[in-house]
Amino acid sequence: MAQTIETIDVDVPVRTAYDQWTQFEEFPRFLDEVESITQTTPTLTVWKVKVGPVEKTFEAEITEQHPDERVAWTSTGGEVDHAGVVTFHKLSDTETRVTVQIDWTTDGLLEKLGAAIGSDGRAIKKDLANFKQYIESKGQADGAWRGDVQA
Repeated sequence: MAQTIETIDVDVPVRTAYDQWTQFEEFPRFLDEVESITQTTPTLTVWKVKVGPVEKTFEAEITEQHPDERVAWTSTGGEVDHAGVVTFHKLSDTETRVTVQIDWTTDGLLEKLGAAIGSDGRAIKKDLANFKQYIESKGQADGAWRGDVQA
């Protein structure tokens, strides 16, 4: 199993960063490989991703969610086997540290090679930089879901 942990500091309050992260259907605006996300229930999403020429679809279930603190998920069906968590840490009233940890099972030679040379970590780092640019340029979230999901 491969694992990546990446962190970025964003110049918005923790509530703003968290609220934007709960707007899963907006992820294609800043996650390069995400083609679309459809939220079918408060805790279930259907993802369509494209990495290079490879397109994959999977479901992800929110397994834990606490406002302004964390969102954890695991895939439940489809072509991708992974789990992850994003945490939000208040650095000041106007700055937040966002940390993403993703664990996944590599499938096939290309994915194993990509994990071995760290291309997945670079992709996540780039996506976090895109998130930073997106949320800082807007200054506010596109919406919010403040529900609590217990592990």
